[in-house]
Amino acid sequence: MELQENLQENSTGVQWLLWAQRLQAIAQNGLTFTENPYDVERFKQILDVAIEMMTTYTDVEPTYVRELFAQQNGYATPKVDARGAVFQEDRVLLVRERADGKWTLPGGWIDVGESPSEAVVREVYEESGYEARVIKLAALCDRNKHGHPPAPFHAYKLFFLCELTGGAPTTSYETTGVDFFPVSNLPELSLTRVVPSQILRLYDHAQHLDWPTDFD
Repeated sequence: MELQENLQENSTGVQWLLWAQRLQAIAQNGLTFTENPYDVERFKQILDVAIEMMTTYTDVEPTYVRELFAQQNGYATPKVDARGAVFQEDRVLLVRERADGKWTLPGGWIDVGESPSEAVVREVYEESGYEARVIKLAALCDRNKHGHPPAPFHAYKLFFLCELTGGAPTTSYETTGVDFFPVSNLPELSLTRVVPSQILRLYDHAQHLDWPTDFD
């Protein structure tokens, strides 16, 4: 979370971050496929530019950013985050993140080998203690287009409508609270994970299950 927190504190605009994300992806793809030593050096230089941009606009050390980027390999694609929205009348299920003390829809990164619906059911259970089933994929959003704070990597967010089938409210190593809140009076949200407009849109979808899935 060190780079994420610094981006939120120090970024006054996101265009430079979008450029850095694209440069990192170009470098990652090039280093994955090229065998030409000359091209390898060129792609390493592109990666250095992305790292320099990240560190210039944050307080993070270059070594930290380089190690973060070194964990990425293979063809660069957006990361995929799945969130589950459970509504009871006009209230929505939220969990309080241990990382920042703020509230969000339960969810997280989809693991390799999981389908999106499997991932969101797992995340709802792990973070809230409730068992759930998926009703509908309500929205597939590009994280960069919905007012989230800056983040080091590009990501897509999948929002599912779910209904509870069992379980009981239970915190986890990732969460310190589980509760239902009126959609008209939401607590302070963890904006890196969900923004108010998304919850309100999901509530509208819950009232109109025949609506098509939102995208982008």
